[in-house]
Amino acid sequence: MILRHIALAGVALAFPLAMPATAATLFMGSYPDSILVFDEAKGAVTERLKLETGLPTRIELSEDGKRIYVTTITTSGIEVIDTATRKVTNHFSLNDGATRYRFYGGTADPTGRFFYTVVTRIEKGLDRYTVGKPQYAVVDLKARKIVRTADVPKEDERGGGRRAAYKVSNDGKTLYVFGKKILVVNIADLKTVDRIDLARPEGTGLENVGFGGALDTIQVAGQYVSLFNATDPYVHNKVFGVARFNLNDRRFDFTPIGPAPETMAGLQVTPDGKEAYTVVTTGKYGNKRCEFWRFDLATNAVLDKAEFPCRSRFRFGLSGDGAKLYIYGASYDIEVYDARTLKREKTWDLGQDTTGAGMVVVP
Repeated sequence: MILRHIALAGVALAFPLAMPATAATLFMGSYPDSILVFDEAKGAVTERLKLETGLPTRIELSEDGKRIYVTTITTSGIEVIDTATRKVTNHFSLNDGATRYRFYGGTADPTGRFFYTVVTRIEKGLDRYTVGKPQYAVVDLKARKIVRTADVPKEDERGGGRRAAYKVSNDGKTLYVFGKKILVVNIADLKTVDRIDLARPEGTGLENVGFGGALDTIQVAGQYVSLFNATDPYVHNKVFGVARFNLNDRRFDFTPIGPAPETMAGLQVTPDGKEAYTVVTTGKYGNKRCEFWRFDLATNAVLDKAEFPCRSRFRFGLSGDGAKLYIYGASYDIEVYDARTLKREKTWDLGQDTTGAGMVVVP
């Protein structure tokens, strides 16, 4: 592998200016078929939005912050939530009679008309189920159905998997699949036009750390910033670092930081774009160790580390003002940590079990 290191000349990240601290609204998936609406200021669940298509598996905030896209597993559905009214404005199932689909997450284009994902088609016969190959799929959210598919190339079938994240360029022409490699897909014909040898940080199976959302990134149009792993072609040492992408012209810059830990939980970035956080886990069972790591994004340096009590399964998030860290998921609560001291402050009771769908933070 030849690792490309391309400077983003003239494409510097436009970090938003620091804003006064304000409480945000959190949206989280919950069993068996709902989205919890949580008020940071009150420290309590204020609404439960019922999903007609079943159990949520992924949730993602649109680029403009106006819509939340939810994918569900019970009936292979997609639901759209208006963040202002907190109402479900669209919902439908992709299953049709004996034809069923399996998919985990996806992303909408900037117009909100089309949704892109990778599906597996399952046909129910008289005496058996026939499972098809993974396919790129274009879902028309207005027509409420899949309008185009194309087989995922053999070499890419294991490149994404359930943990893959998706992003569409501003011009709606390119789909990025962030998995074991970064796949660049031309939306016009659903062909893979490039493969970038950077991988999202690895998980550890059932005892895993989940990414805080579909994408852990700075919310700047056309930009994607997160942690990635890379392996050199000679002695195969794995290192982690911060990669900065310009999604519109595919240029990127990868800065190695150090040897890759066993598991890292993506990147949660503060609103001013200056610092970021991840969760690192090492070991298993009785030897398992969990730590917060705090980064300076200007220098890509690790500023601080602190251990916290592990859970067997959990997800990691950041408050709307960047002042608090959240540990949640597969539980009835949210553990709140101070982002500066990395010390636990309190626990918020949710009163309902949450799924691994992630968390969306809406100011």
